[in-house]
Amino acid sequence: MTEPRRFLSVNDRRSLTPVHAVWEITLACDLKCLHCGSRAGSRRPSELSTEECVALISQLAKLGTRAVTLIGGEAYLRRDWVEIVRAIRRHGMDCTLQTGGLNLTAERIDKAVEAGLQGAGLSIDGLADVHDQLRGVPGSFDAAFKALRLLRERGLPISVNTQITTATVPQLRELMDRIINAGVTSWQVQLTVAMGRAADHPELLLQPYELLKLMPLLAELYQEGLKRGLLIQPGNNIGYFGPYESLWRGSGDERVHWTSCNAGQNAIGIEADGTIKGCPSLPTSPYAGGNIRDLTLKDIWRTAPELSFTRSRSTDDLWGFCRDCYYADVCRAGCTWTAHVLFGRAGTIRTAITARSNYLNEGYASV
Repeated sequence: MTEPRRFLSVNDRRSLTPVHAVWEITLACDLKCLHCGSRAGSRRPSELSTEECVALISQLAKLGTRAVTLIGGEAYLRRDWVEIVRAIRRHGMDCTLQTGGLNLTAERIDKAVEAGLQGAGLSIDGLADVHDQLRGVPGSFDAAFKALRLLRERGLPISVNTQITTATVPQLRELMDRIINAGVTSWQVQLTVAMGRAADHPELLLQPYELLKLMPLLAELYQEGLKRGLLIQPGNNIGYFGPYESLWRGSGDERVHWTSCNAGQNAIGIEADGTIKGCPSLPTSPYAGGNIRDLTLKDIWRTAPELSFTRSRSTDDLWGFCRDCYYADVCRAGCTWTAHVLFGRAGTIRTAITARSNYLNEGYASV
């Protein structure tokens, strides 16, 4: 069996190869999501031209990137997005799409497949009532499932990504049934983070005590999903080193566990105007290493301190309960994105003493 191109080898880790790039090719969007971390809707000023995109693709290939995921906004709203797909494939890299699917028509899919698109993930955040409310467009739930069907009919691997909000949790089981029936075999789940528009809607954000019910539920759904041909993949801010760690990340193998934030090590984020970050989710201002219009991608990747923070982070950089955790030297503060938007720094994403006590009683080290 051939390993996925995104599989990290020992040499990838040692050489800090940016194996996977997540590229926001436009911030234009046809949805109005209440929880959008980048406040997408309108294009960024000075988005890269087609020629600049092709040049960047060449630089990615030279750095050793093997997989590129196109995101937005909504990637298909950029007129030359199929040309970008074609250029990525021409340089020997895998190319996939992450989309809300509202206007992902059969014609758009056919052109992308012809250009070499190899798979797509649909963002679905609950059943129709919750999803449509979160996405701000009536009918967006049905449109997403229609896109799944069209992609599957054309033989493309499909997956679903779900942002977990307070409204989503009660619907997770039924949502899993729906996506299994749609032929989906991979489902990534992730906690909604207080960034962008999500910060304007605190009612959507899970509180620490609510995770005590969510984590066992996700573990139960994971085991049920496996029996039905669905792999649930935890996002980078789904609890680490708790009682379900080996289940989620190692299929029961206790040797497999969270290995800290990978931003700037083997992952790279690109914004539509050429700004480079170690992770696409991180806030731009504190984590932008430079712009490809000013520096080469290699120079930014190798020398920008904004991209190298995880390469040198140690337990001395941590604080609060996180610093004293038994797993601190391995975990090194968990998801930087989640911690930074709440506290302005990595180190811990949980400060309430009562929550800490509850987690320890339940067997959690950090979430």
